[in-house]
Amino acid sequence: MNALARSLRLVLGRRPPAIQVGAICRDPVSGDVALVTSRGTGRWVIPKGWPMEGRSLSGAAAQEAWEEAGIRGHVHDTELGRYRYDKKQDEGFAIPVEMRVFLLDVTEAAEDFPEARQRRRRWFTPEDAARMVVEPGLKRILLALPPDHRG
Repeated sequence: MNALARSLRLVLGRRPPAIQVGAICRDPVSGDVALVTSRGTGRWVIPKGWPMEGRSLSGAAAQEAWEEAGIRGHVHDTELGRYRYDKKQDEGFAIPVEMRVFLLDVTEAAEDFPEARQRRRRWFTPEDAARMVVEPGLKRILLALPPDHRG
């Protein structure tokens, strides 16, 4: 941690992490899950974003699945799990984020969707997806995904 970040934490105190929501989009037939590339680094991630006014957390996760991956389906209201990571900001610093993850049973995977020109979507087994993502907490959630989870 650099000196500026340390100083800011001392002056401002530790704030609770911001909340984001994400969707593990699973094909109910094959059990495969969809990952998308992030816009900034191109690494493999789940569709995710900030909570949305007027939507439940699971509903916001479902909306992110549509915008970032072109996926629609039934989202479960029960969280699959949570993990923390540091989200890099355009200004060059990172903020702590608590990710709340929801399962979405896929009914449609469109080729044309809002961020189709900014991201790639690919299907993986949960084990392969866990190898592709960086966040240890997300790896754990993917590896613990029950074969027949009904939320």
